Formats: sequence, structure tokens, C-alpha cells
Amino acid sequence: MKTTHEGANAEVLSVEDQLRRSVLSCLLWEDTFYESGQKIEDRIVTLASQCNPEVLAYLAMEARGKYKLRSVPLLLANELVKKGGNLVSKTIENIIQRPDEITRFIEMYWKKGKKPIAKQVKKGLAKAFNKFNEYQFAKWNRDGSVKLRDVMFLVHPKPTSEIQGEIFKKLANKELSTPDTWEVGLSAAKTDWEKRSIWGRLIDQKKLGGLALLKNLRNMVSVGVEREKIIDAIRNVHIERILPYRFVTAAKHAPDFAEYLEGAMYRCLEGRERIEGKTVLLVDVSGSMDDYIGKHSYGKSTDITTRLDVAKGLAILLKFLCKDVVIYTFSNNVVNVSNASGFRLGEKIDRSQEHNCTYLGEAIKKIHGIEKEYDRVIVITDEQSHDNIETSIDSKGYIMNVASYQNGIDHDKNWTRISGFSEAVIDFIIEYEKPPISWTKDLDDLFTFDWSVSK
Repeated sequence: MKTTHEGANAEVLSVEDQLRRSVLSCLLWEDTFYESGQKIEDRIVTLASQCNPEVLAYLAMEARGKYKLRSVPLLLANELVKKGGNLVSKTIENIIQRPDEITRFIEMYWKKGKKPIAKQVKKGLAKAFNKFNEYQFAKWNRDGSVKLRDVMFLVHPKPTSEIQGEIFKKLANKELSTPDTWEVGLSAAKTDWEKRSIWGRLIDQKKLGGLALLKNLRNMVSVGVEREKIIDAIRNVHIERILPYRFVTAAKHAPDFAEYLEGAMYRCLEGRERIEGKTVLLVDVSGSMDDYIGKHSYGKSTDITTRLDVAKGLAILLKFLCKDVVIYTFSNNVVNVSNASGFRLGEKIDRSQEHNCTYLGEAIKKIHGIEKEYDRVIVITDEQSHDNIETSIDSKGYIMNVASYQNGIDHDKNWTRISGFSEAVIDFIIEYEKPPISWTKDLDDLFTFDWSVSK
């Protein structure tokens, strides 16, 4: 029998569901508490080889568009190439939303040695070139093993206008204008006054991206950027491409701006449906939830995120969206943290008890005894439980999986598993009773959906 890493019985999933589980909570190549990044990649590749092209195309676009992941969709697209067909070019064109993803795709394509570029790959990459302006090309024109101009010479994109033709010529001749980004500006700045001036100008001219703003709050404060200017930037930040946990992490490392970060995070919920009825929310605070994610993107910075930060971000959103909700944490014990909201709820979750073992089965048993009537139970966890779920629930049950481990805890038919970091997992709960995924029909919907290019 399969088990979780801590010994509980694991559910036997279909190949497609195993792949979905491994993909939608995956920051590719990153080691986790229980598994190496290489093991996770190998599992994704093996599972992808057993899926039909429609499943791979759908999952690649869903991972990039709805779940806002960047590397793993490129890996899936590379696996899709092996199966051939015109889905290859459509998928590549759709998932590439930043110029550097063009070169990353080719780096993966040539991982085991250079080889001719397939016709459908050329077609998809050529179409991807048409998405970007000069600023975007210049910003992401990195000096790596594969360069944008090299790929352009290989796939021969056709400009859609005279202006774009001139941009392609500049890229070919290495004449792109130097982008006005915080990285370029700060690399030349020597003093705090120069750095403060650069940050201030970028904020005033609205040239600072949302993620860059969240990651650099402490740096701005340290060089003396005006507090009101920073607050104004947070109030006007574009939240479309920012996952909820990013705000939790930013507030953890820049607590003076927590109030404004909280407001910015809630903006991503504007206009969303509320979840009807009574919800019981269980948040895993075991030791493995303190595992870091995003180590590659943060480098050696201490401003890194944990899986518990992800869980706290989702819990905060659920507290806001559920019309009636009670919230508990579980590890060795079960603790009620319902009397808080926003970032204060996140703090209460973190401090509610020692972060020890994962006794999910015992937690559900206790909750079943405490809460007599409810419409659903939602568990946010990495699923690596010591014990089995042996208590039957009469309501709907959801397990929000925030890790990409191979096996998840076994459960009865009343439970539904959802994988992923983004607020899309909450959308799933609201819509889960709609007809199941039709890979081909829903694939057409993804091709026509406007994900909007990330600037």
C-alpha cells in the first residue's frame, strides 16, 4: 500500500490526477521538506509521458494562467513536443508571457544536448515574439546560455507592424534601448541618496512592478524613501500577477506597512462570489509546513516564504469570502483561531501551537465532535499525515494541497483534493459542482481566454 511520507495511507490517483497534483503546487527544481526538486521533475516527466496531448496542453496553460507558475508549464510544453501535433505551437504561444520564457523553453529543449527545433516549436515561439514591446525585450534580454536574438534567428518571427520590425532589428543588432528598471538603476547607484532618488522616481512614474515593490520594501525604507510614497505605491500596485502569499511574506518582513499590504491583497477578491453556508477550516501548522519555497527566486535573501505562509494567505482569503466560517489549526493539537481576520489571523495561526507532527485524522475526528452542523470542511495542508482519516463526514470536504509530494492522504468519496497556491483554488470550491473538466472543450476556452501579458 502507498503511504504519505509520515506513514498514513495514501490515495491511489489516476495518472492525470497525479500529474495535476505534482504540477499545481510546484516551483520547479526546488528541494522540498521530503523530496528533492529532481525527483519531482522526474515524476512529472514520467507522468506526462503517459498522458494524452490534450491533458498536457490544458494543464500547462492552467498552471501558467490560473495558477501563475512559470517554470513547470514550460516543462509540460517540452513534454508535449514529444507527442507532436498543432497543440504544441498553440500551447507554447499561450504559456509564454515574458520574453525570458522564450529562452528558458529552449534551454529545457536542449537540456540533453542541442537538436533541431521542431516545426511546431518554431511556430509557437515565433508567435510568442509578437507579444512583446522593446521595453519588455530589453528588460528580459539576459546574457545566458541561450539569448533572445539567437532564438529569433532560429524561429524567424514575422513582425506584425513596421514598429515591431524595427524592434526585431534592434534585438538582432544588439541596439535595444537600456530599460529603465530598478535593477539597472540600482546597479549604478553608489549612495543611499542615489538609491532613494531612483526608487522615488520609479514609483512616481509607475515603472515599478508589483512583485518588485513587495520584495524591496525593506530596501526602500533602509535608504530613506518617504513612507507616504511607499504607501501610495502599495495602494496602486497591480495585483493581477501576485499570489496571495506574497503579501503575507511582505508584511512579515515589513510589518509597518501591513495595513496597506492587507488592503492590496483584498483587492484581488473584488467582485468575487461569497461561499455560502457554514465552513470549517483546518490549517496545518506541522513542522514540514515551515519548509521554504521560492528559494531560487529569492537567492540568499532571508525574505523567503514558507508553505505555512501560503496556507495563511489562503486562510485569510477564505475568512473574507466565507459567509460563516470557524478556523482551527492542527499539528499535535487542535486550536481555535476564529476570532481574528486579515494578517492578524495569519499571526494567530503561526503562534497557535508548536509546529510538530501532522495528525490530520485526529484533527478531523475532534472537529467532528466539536462542530455539529456545517456545510463543508476545508483542510489546507501538505498532506504528509502520520494518521489516517477514519472519521466520515456528512458534508463536502476539500483538501487544499500546497505541496507537490508524490502521495497524499487517502480519503473517502466525500473529500475532494485541490492543488495549488493561488486564489484559483478558492474559485474551484465555488464552482466544483459544475460539470467535470472536458479536456478538449475546456482547452478551447483556455486558448481564447485573455490571460494578459505580464509586464
